[in-house]
Amino acid sequence: MAKTPAQRIKKHGSKAAVPQHHLPPVVNPTTARTPQKAENNGNLILIAGVVASLFLFWYLHLLTLDQLRQLSGGLAMPDSLVGGFDPAYINQLHPAMNEEARGQLNYVHKTAGTLFPLIFGFTWLLLIGTSVARKAVRWALWALPLLFVVARLWGNAAIDGMLATETPDAGQVALASGLTVAGWVLLVLSLLAGAAAVLLRARKPRDHEA
Repeated sequence: MAKTPAQRIKKHGSKAAVPQHHLPPVVNPTTARTPQKAENNGNLILIAGVVASLFLFWYLHLLTLDQLRQLSGGLAMPDSLVGGFDPAYINQLHPAMNEEARGQLNYVHKTAGTLFPLIFGFTWLLLIGTSVARKAVRWALWALPLLFVVARLWGNAAIDGMLATETPDAGQVALASGLTVAGWVLLVLSLLAGAAAVLLRARKPRDHEA
């Protein structure tokens, strides 16, 4: 019967041969995420976000809102008017849309009208955050998609509230129109900010080489 290490030491003292025990090798010692893997994962998220944003823009503005013209006598929805609208237009649109049509527009605002600015804003924040190193520049560019999200979501609520009122007043129309114009302007500025971030990202390898 084999003796335990303690029994061998007791019998032979310091001359006892005690077998050395080795821990089993680590199965995967390279589990640490490298910067290259992190960058690749970030790129995949960016690509998915850009594709989702493009799809939602097409679905919201080029498909759904355009189809709602059938419920308003051919008049465009307020969201689609890049230059805004005035009380005269709303006085023409309001009686042309019955309760069902206004409910359809409200549903669009709660679904695609909410998802588009949120997903676009998140994607652009990630794009700018991973591309721009300077903190001040990064925050300046981040402000544009953040303001876009606020303007679009607030604009959706303002338009729904305006159309739900039996006789919309000039203040309601001005607020909804201003937010609509601001949303379109901030969308364009956010796209330009994203393009600037991509250019800064492309210059990083050159800066490192220099």
